[in-house]
Amino acid sequence: MNLLSPEKITKELVKIADWFYLDKSIEKEFKLKNFADALAFIIKIGIEAEKMDHHPDILLHSWNKVKITLSTHTAGGLTENDIKLAQIIDKIGL
Repeated sequence: MNLLSPEKITKELVKIADWFYLDKSIEKEFKLKNFADALAFIIKIGIEAEKMDHHPDILLHSWNKVKITLSTHTAGGLTENDIKLAQIIDKIGL
């Protein structure tokens, strides 16, 4: 899996709203209606991530907030898989 160049990362971030590049990863925080919705959101992400065999770091905090961090650890940074999963997660979060 090839790392994305800094130029490609900048270009891809325009396509995925509210994701931020930080320390070789991208992250976004989602605010859900309640705790149950936050848990359901996490489960949906988990199902899609498993299908891709690409697993994000997920943090549930403040009872209704979910922070997702994506990076391809084996590649040492961002790859196309991270961008693709971010797009899927955004669709789930609608």
